[in-house]
Amino acid sequence: MNVPGRERSRASDDQPYFFLSYAHTPRVGNGGGDPDHWVCVLYQDLCNTIMQLTDLPADVPAGFMDREMSSGDGWPHVLSENLARCRVFVPLLSRRYFASEMCGREWYAFNERQLQVQAVDGREVSAIVPALWTGVDYTQLPDSVRHIHLDHSSFGDRYATNGIYGLIKLKRLRDEYEETVHTLAQRIVQVAEQTALPPSRPRDYEHTPSAFRPRGAGPRRIHLTVAAPTRHTLPEDRDPGPYGDDAQDWNPYHSESTRPLPAIAQELIRSLDYRITVSSFDDEDTDTTPGEAGPGPDGKAEARPGILLVDRWALTDDERRRRLRDFDRVSRPWISAIVPWNRADLQCHSERGKQLTATLEETLPHILERGRRTDCRIAVNGVPTLKAFTDVLPHVVAHSTRQYLKHAEAHPPPGPYVPRPRLMGPVQPPYPAGEPDDEGEA
Repeated sequence: MNVPGRERSRASDDQPYFFLSYAHTPRVGNGGGDPDHWVCVLYQDLCNTIMQLTDLPADVPAGFMDREMSSGDGWPHVLSENLARCRVFVPLLSRRYFASEMCGREWYAFNERQLQVQAVDGREVSAIVPALWTGVDYTQLPDSVRHIHLDHSSFGDRYATNGIYGLIKLKRLRDEYEETVHTLAQRIVQVAEQTALPPSRPRDYEHTPSAFRPRGAGPRRIHLTVAAPTRHTLPEDRDPGPYGDDAQDWNPYHSESTRPLPAIAQELIRSLDYRITVSSFDDEDTDTTPGEAGPGPDGKAEARPGILLVDRWALTDDERRRRLRDFDRVSRPWISAIVPWNRADLQCHSERGKQLTATLEETLPHILERGRRTDCRIAVNGVPTLKAFTDVLPHVVAHSTRQYLKHAEAHPPPGPYVPRPRLMGPVQPPYPAGEPDDEGEA
């Protein structure tokens, strides 16, 4: 007989079972009650039910929600600690949720933990258990959350129509609310013990990006180009361990990760609510600028922010080095580079490695100089670890996007040109004939 809680997972016993992520409802006027009162009720009911379903000690909290903190508690640190330790992430979905930058940061930080597990041991984990707080339009969900399983059929039709908020507010639906809480608590316990998501190092909450694009913004696109050799095009003296049959198989941190770096980068960028395309530099069309164009909706080339992921060992090939030099010469301001340089790879610190560092400076002088003028200069100076890579990647994505919005050519909608409104000074109305002006003249 399987009793929930009897079998201990690899997760630590003092990890909260769940982190309740919700959008704070603004208070209207000076009177009225707490606008998030019913969220607190749900949280307490979930905690009580999980304590019944498990053998958690009395001094270990079943869950966490930021409602219990005051402004003097150093809440960003406490929030980050619990995001790094909780076993399951429970977002309360609503229209307000996906407009909240705070909720977007919480989602990104937790999802990054899942991607780290997948990178290190190849184990795919899914410890996000969404709950429907109010009705949402699933067609309007951010791209970053579309991979999450959102089947709520086991909760019943009234839950799908009203959400938990509707069930808890309507007294006649009290039984359905209690059944929903019990089902959700069972799901949290099941996922927590099946996934066994280990804790991680807390993220700096203030610098955590949001998984949701700003309100009103359209789909965001970015292109990732991988400039790396394959195991068939390596110089003879290079260790083949980090390489595969394609440039996109490149895994410079193979002592830390089982997955190719381009695949990790692709999932991290997608979790920032971007639509990403990936290509190998050697396969780029020589008639277009590599890394910054792709087919648009009309089939024509479409400019977009771009990131060049470059291995210094790619520069040992004369033809590739020439094409990279040409690429650097014509690259636009919104093209950035990231240069992984594994500190555990002894060949990177050899005399040959130092020569390749100098060759890189000669080959990509413009892109490298632009990168050093930003607050993420480690990206072009050599990223030493996988953790450093996952930390710097969101900053490079944000920088490339800002540069694209600043410099890219605008394409206004068709129609007559409408000049931008301008504030003008006050206009003195003309005096009727025969009336004096300010100087008393007729």
